[in-house]
Amino acid sequence: MAILPHNLFLCLSLLCMASVVSSHSTRYTTPSVPRLTDLFTHVSVDKSFSNLYGGPNIKLINNGSMATLALDKTSGSGLASRNKYYYGFFSAAIKLPAGLTSGVVVAFYLSNADMYPHSHDEIDIELLGHDKRIDWVLQTNVYANGVTTGREEKFYFWFDPTQQHHYYSILWNSHHLVFFVDNIPVREFPNNGKFSTAYPSKPMSLYVSIWDGSQWATHGGKYPVNYKYAPFVASVTDIEIAGCITNPMQHGSSCSNASLSSIDPVEGSDFLKLSNQQITAMDWARRKLMFYSYCKDTSRFKVLPPECK
Repeated sequence: MAILPHNLFLCLSLLCMASVVSSHSTRYTTPSVPRLTDLFTHVSVDKSFSNLYGGPNIKLINNGSMATLALDKTSGSGLASRNKYYYGFFSAAIKLPAGLTSGVVVAFYLSNADMYPHSHDEIDIELLGHDKRIDWVLQTNVYANGVTTGREEKFYFWFDPTQQHHYYSILWNSHHLVFFVDNIPVREFPNNGKFSTAYPSKPMSLYVSIWDGSQWATHGGKYPVNYKYAPFVASVTDIEIAGCITNPMQHGSSCSNASLSSIDPVEGSDFLKLSNQQITAMDWARRKLMFYSYCKDTSRFKVLPPECK
């Protein structure tokens, strides 16, 4: 786990300057937030991941610090972390395919379905392709203990995610689960009260993939992948993994309270709860850009999940 010297942490804790950006022809001034992605060391793709599937569609560049993942008629492609983690901070800078990308899904997620097929946990950032009229969509989701009911929330972007790399991050510890986009928290799932029964609680691997989600990704499957525009290529770089490496078959992990610091994402004081500034930024994202939450979908749920009440 990467830990920076305290004086460097103080420098990096300076806030991002607010910027004016646009999406859906609407201009937004983004709130200022701490840059969590500046606190941790980047890991190389080739040393931290192995090919999951679609090997010919995976290309390593820049000495293994960046990878491109492609979807074409033959296959999608994916990477899986070489280690499993029990809590941590996980981040990647991703540039999405441009053009007509209906049905295309780019995913950055944690899962243990390989180890616990009947009681698996999963934490998803899914980037859903678009037709000619609709921008890419960000979908977050949480599964725990084999429950197949998704807890989706969907957002529009406040930028064009195909023009350059943007950061997508997951903070997961015993206190809460937080999804970030460019360091702005967009969703918090606390590990308390009614949320606890739906909280991921077992070690997981980290995955990055691109695949064909024609059956559901764009307008509920109305617009499938059009392979006339293939290959669809996503670029991934600046990967950060600051977590507890663990073996689910054995006790213990790589984390030790003896080395605890304020920027330890598992138990460090800076990661136990969101700051007031982060809460304000999350409220901005949810008010301005969230257009679907499972907690408000009364047509889907006759009885809403307990944490929604």
